[in-house]
Amino acid sequence: MELLLRNGKSVNVREYSESDFVNIQRLNIKEGWTNLVEKKDDTKQAWDHSNIAFVVMDEGGFVGYIRGITDKFITLFIGELVVSTDYRGLGVGQGLLKYVHSLYPKTRIEMLATSTSRTYYEEQGYRAFYGFRKTFEE
Repeated sequence: MELLLRNGKSVNVREYSESDFVNIQRLNIKEGWTNLVEKKDDTKQAWDHSNIAFVVMDEGGFVGYIRGITDKFITLFIGELVVSTDYRGLGVGQGLLKYVHSLYPKTRIEMLATSTSRTYYEEQGYRAFYGFRKTFEE
């Protein structure tokens, strides 16, 4: 799928393939998402088992990605959404969210946000909700 950016250029959104994983990890490193980087094998398994797994490419290479899971009727959970700093503010993240939601229009999108990304999502019309998190080891 072609996504037109605010600067007049376009990028390509396509399904994830295993060869994308190295670029996903590079972007995770740049974002400082050490948990995903340190748990490389688990992160790879998550990508391989997610039914929402798309990457964004331009003529110069890897731009970003979105990964999540959905039951296709009620809930669409976004686990990660990352856009390279060079492409932020151009509509890539917004375009990815709209595209994925259009694939499953009956669902509600749920996602976690950091304190720095919260305002971005609020500006896109998402509302905050209260949730919990716990790993098995905790």
